[in-house]
Amino acid sequence: MRALRSLRTGLSLAALATCVAALFTAPAAHAADPPLRDLAAAKGKVMGTAVTGSKLTGAYGDIAGREFSALTPGNAMKWGSVEPTRGSFDWAEADQIVAFAEAHGQQVRGHTLVWHSQNPGWLTNGSWTPAELGRLMTDHIALEVGRYKGRLAAWDVVNEPLNEDGTYRQTLWYNGLGADYIAQALTAARAADPSAKLYINDYNVEGVNAKSTALYNLVKSLKERGVPIDGVGLQAHLILGQVPSTLQQNIQRFADLGVDVAITELDIRMQLPSDSAKLTQQAADYKAVMNACLAVTRCAGVTVWGFTDSDSWIPSTFPGQGAATPYDENYAPKPAYRAIAESLGGGTTTPPPTGACTAAYSVANQWNTGFTGQVRIACSGAALSSWKVSWTFGAGQQLSQSWNASCTQSGVTVTCSNASYNGTVPDGGAVTFGFNGSWSGSNPVPVVTLG
Repeated sequence: MRALRSLRTGLSLAALATCVAALFTAPAAHAADPPLRDLAAAKGKVMGTAVTGSKLTGAYGDIAGREFSALTPGNAMKWGSVEPTRGSFDWAEADQIVAFAEAHGQQVRGHTLVWHSQNPGWLTNGSWTPAELGRLMTDHIALEVGRYKGRLAAWDVVNEPLNEDGTYRQTLWYNGLGADYIAQALTAARAADPSAKLYINDYNVEGVNAKSTALYNLVKSLKERGVPIDGVGLQAHLILGQVPSTLQQNIQRFADLGVDVAITELDIRMQLPSDSAKLTQQAADYKAVMNACLAVTRCAGVTVWGFTDSDSWIPSTFPGQGAATPYDENYAPKPAYRAIAESLGGGTTTPPPTGACTAAYSVANQWNTGFTGQVRIACSGAALSSWKVSWTFGAGQQLSQSWNASCTQSGVTVTCSNASYNGTVPDGGAVTFGFNGSWSGSNPVPVVTLG
């Protein structure tokens, strides 16, 4: 698996409007349940997500703040981001994420201090003696961890130190400082913030295998030497249908060493396009990961690597694969979301029936006497070759224009049918149309009939 994980950034105004509208299209079961963070807290666990700082507004920010109890900066705290030029620092996005988390009562997981990837060119291209390299590493840790002292719950201090066979990865750090760079880094992090939990984080270590056993032996050795280490991060970038059967056993053996364990970067990718069968399997996989963590007292919690498919690293790194997160690209919760909620003791309300197509109305924007709305038609286990929806404006609202559909209003009844190009809604797919209208006094959301 490739190590690089870059969350895509940037939304057009039109896309943002779509995302804001889609926030309100969640199934009734989703809307009725407590947010994931509350369900997790009741189980003594943390439910986190990686985020992109520039997106923490609108629907993206609303979901990130409402559903999750911890945030991990996807890229903002990596060395190449914070010190692209030696001695010149950019803390803007990292500070933004920390401030957002504090405003929403969330923890922050610092990610990551010592890694072989996403380092600044001046560092990787330099010629350093071991003494110089060691000093650069410890000074960087002291500076970054010290900046957020007392404000972050945990740090991924060392990221991905091992090869698949359990040997040490040949990196700038290992080649320049030897295996003891790990102990040096952890010791420097403890000195910079004695209150933060310190982790080693790696991938393909979720089940019992050569790599996870090497990580186990490394942690055991560090503990025996008195090196400060508080936890192990299992990234859990998984493939559909391939959750390791030994996941819970593996979490437990690390916990038995006297360290916490966290699922730090969970996503479950599939070959595109997605369909109801794949989404059902993905939901079962998410539930299996959640259940494994819940079964071990010292599993601190689970962080998803981006909560929406529009912010996932998978498509750009694994062409033809994606749909790896609990929300789709329009911010609608997928079966995986409900599976997470159910594993945490929620999800008891009845979800929409399988094998059905549904229509959901939402208000994307509202001002003075005008508003923009949208309707999203989605299918799961079924498909449409054409569609028509209708609703009743019960408070005197008037439709003024529409797009991506042909809409008419007769009295209080609005009827919209597909355009020539978007009548087909495949299994697992969705279409959306929008409209503008006027309102006075109130603008309640009507019930939409699809038929």
